[in-house]
Amino acid sequence: MRPFFPFSAGLPRPLGASPRDGGVNFALYSEHATAVELLLYARAGDAQPAQVIRLEHRQHRAVNTWHVFVGGIGHGQLYAWRVHGPWDPARGHRFDATKELLDPYARLIVPRTPDDGVSDPGAHGAARGGRFLGVVVDPSGFDWRETEPIRLRPTERIIYEMHVAGFTRHPSAGAEKPGTFDALIAKIPYLVDLGVTTVELLPISAFDPHAPDRKNPRTGEALRDFWGYNPIGFFAPHHAYLDRAERRADAVRALQELVRALHAAGLEVFLDVVFNHTGEHDLDGPTHSLRGIDNATYYLVRQDGSGRYEDFTGCGNTLRCGHPAVRRLILDSLRYWTSVFHVDGFRFDLASVLSRDEAGRPVEEPPLLWEIEGDPVLEHTTLIAEAWDASGLYQVGRFPGERWCEWNGHFRDDVRRFWRGEPGLVGTLAQRMLGSPDLYEAQDRQPAQGVNFITCHDGFTLADLVSYQRKHNLENAEQNRDGGETTTADNHGHEGPSDDPAIAERRRRTMKNLLTTLFLAQGTPMLLAGDELGRTQRGNNNAWCQDNEVSWVDWGLLEDNAEIFRFVRALIRFRRAHHSLHRSRYLLGHDAPEGHDTPGYTRVRWHGREPDAADWGADNRLLCYTLLPALDDVAIHVMLNAGDETVQVTLPPAPRGGPWLRVLDTALPSPQDLLEPADYEPLTRYYEIAERAAVVLVENGTRAASGRATQMMVVRPEWRDTVVSDERDG
Repeated sequence: MRPFFPFSAGLPRPLGASPRDGGVNFALYSEHATAVELLLYARAGDAQPAQVIRLEHRQHRAVNTWHVFVGGIGHGQLYAWRVHGPWDPARGHRFDATKELLDPYARLIVPRTPDDGVSDPGAHGAARGGRFLGVVVDPSGFDWRETEPIRLRPTERIIYEMHVAGFTRHPSAGAEKPGTFDALIAKIPYLVDLGVTTVELLPISAFDPHAPDRKNPRTGEALRDFWGYNPIGFFAPHHAYLDRAERRADAVRALQELVRALHAAGLEVFLDVVFNHTGEHDLDGPTHSLRGIDNATYYLVRQDGSGRYEDFTGCGNTLRCGHPAVRRLILDSLRYWTSVFHVDGFRFDLASVLSRDEAGRPVEEPPLLWEIEGDPVLEHTTLIAEAWDASGLYQVGRFPGERWCEWNGHFRDDVRRFWRGEPGLVGTLAQRMLGSPDLYEAQDRQPAQGVNFITCHDGFTLADLVSYQRKHNLENAEQNRDGGETTTADNHGHEGPSDDPAIAERRRRTMKNLLTTLFLAQGTPMLLAGDELGRTQRGNNNAWCQDNEVSWVDWGLLEDNAEIFRFVRALIRFRRAHHSLHRSRYLLGHDAPEGHDTPGYTRVRWHGREPDAADWGADNRLLCYTLLPALDDVAIHVMLNAGDETVQVTLPPAPRGGPWLRVLDTALPSPQDLLEPADYEPLTRYYEIAERAAVVLVENGTRAASGRATQMMVVRPEWRDTVVSDERDG
């Protein structure tokens, strides 16, 4: 006989399943429900629950929260909900008491099938919405071994965007448990050696890998949601990344262990979070949780009587982020990741959706965004917004709030277009190299709040950006309709792989040009995992459903493309060594203000083919400038030639009057393309910049300060240009 667990009224706070002395308190928010049942399961594969507890309205409801305390159970208990209420689609109500539903606050979500729930979309009650179960988890008591969340200066940050599974799933990774948090721990020495400071993980919250329920038209293999941007739970790490089924509820320790190991190595941990939509998709999608718990509360439903969703996300539904219950859900989730897993920051997918009101209209001062940045539990976390949505709301340079950083989409597009040789971009590129003050300075933002990137998970990899002119997404089974248009790509004369040495050389040079621009620019650089290895997705610019070698990092490339890896690694070290490349303030004006011709200021001096003769004309494709040093750095001279001809330039005098030293020239073969400090080469007064090439020089300096090869210098009074920063601390 199955055990009967005693139960009582319980408490309405906190929401979710909370272990307490002698049992577990369950609490669920549903404003329009008429009755609620708690289902307790003995095993995940059981067709029927071991016990069903019906919550009575008077005893188990406090306003809109349903609650019950169950004795004799605890950590590891499997459970689900059934929610009764009206079926009235015109008013947004879609209650169906035949469906078993996930707790939105579940700390762990597991499939009911032993194969991770990916073999049969209809298995074990999928039709009634019961493909997964929640697990009661007590995450307390983990030994953090004196590691603490990282408190990195924003100006020092270099973000590395990666997919947990994709980083170690390829056989070449040599992982014992490929595609898991455990496997990622083994790659930490690689990350440290590369020189990045911050690991940004693509979504790790629970999602349904069954989507999109299509087959690859070339191979016939089932397509799966690989990226995880369709969450079914906001508190639960994705079960497949845990790989500890034998310990089930203890599996969340794997994420704590990963964060602890990253922190011990000095690396920050950011999570990519999705609060704009869920994996329930449109009305034809599965009902996992919110739709059956209280559809009208949790989603934006059109007010035209159709019952359909507002879709500002391109994914079929939009969360009702203006509703107090949804705002609480989001804040509770962020607090949980921060307090339980010691996460250092968050990147918010399609964050502009969070600025819309309950009718979907953009709000000038959206409450949720201010609540997030003002929350005391989150006060030390970094907040990064993808400052747009799928319905035309584009807020780059004007995202609400004060603490928020932004993905700088303008940087990506303008830098790509410049190196494609498009006209009229020299002045625009100058703004991007100084941290985009044209976008952010008027809002008193700091340069580090702009996250610069050339590529990200969404779009071409760096190698594909220089190898394909158009997207090749047929294997996604959407007739190549999905994915963005690739107007800023350049295949260098041949679509796809080429054995032509000249094409291969041009592609390598362009990759180096793009990387050089990224790491020389003021602001926060972000590198897509695998770009330093020349990883390709074979022209697929929307590989969200490709859980295969299209998306996995091939570690054999570390040897095959050693030249690119060496270049990126050295470039990161060069950036970190030079304070002038990551300042904390924007330039103050086109001329240095009175009294600022003293050491301690990074200043900008613009040039052209001759010193102090910048050409901002539409036909010019050459940008040259000198960063005069801050107190602990040397002057840096940058020359970027996107034209099709070699250009001879006259170098300006170095501040101390000595020779310039060549550091980088992307037109030269490796290892001459980027020299080690001991090998820097002195130059004469003139320099020839090859077509489509970047060149970086430093002044001759030897004094070490704060671990950097630097030189004290005196700013010449006649050099009256722009001021970037007056702070030593960056």
